[in-house]
Amino acid sequence: MRPAKTTRLALIGTTILLALGIFVLDFFYPVGVAIGVLYTPLVLMTLWSASRHLTLVVAVGATLLTILGLFYPISGSADWLAVTNRWLSLITIWVAAMLVLLYKRAEEERERLIRELQDALENIKTLRGLLPICSSCKKIRDDHGYWNQLETYIGAHSGAEFTHGLCPECAQKLYPDYYASK
Repeated sequence: MRPAKTTRLALIGTTILLALGIFVLDFFYPVGVAIGVLYTPLVLMTLWSASRHLTLVVAVGATLLTILGLFYPISGSADWLAVTNRWLSLITIWVAAMLVLLYKRAEEERERLIRELQDALENIKTLRGLLPICSSCKKIRDDHGYWNQLETYIGAHSGAEFTHGLCPECAQKLYPDYYASK
């Protein structure tokens, strides 16, 4: 098995075991005790998982177990304190779930932006500073003092590739017989 899958299975197994343990503990404590708050760390544990779905599944499961613990108490009946504590537990569970989901969304966005920036950096090659260029032949002097053709220098220092052609004025000047003046 791959390490990521093993880690995910271990996380899910641990979450299920802890949830069941908290649920059993809920039966032995008086109804007014807010045991449901103990489900919140289970929701926070889903930060270790890349899946947003796991966070939602754990939050829904914790909600169901919290409500189920209210309706099936071993000792005593549900009173206003128990109901209030369960509502507070549910609020705590869902606030934690929403924070985890927002964090995961921000992480995904950050990773996407990093990938985009890395792709952009791979494609960028710019020229900066002053380029010493000959006024007559248009050769450029490099850092070592050698004079290079414009195309050679720019091609070596950027991602640009050159194709050659003639503008109409140069064509007329170089090939007057072929290009009759209009």
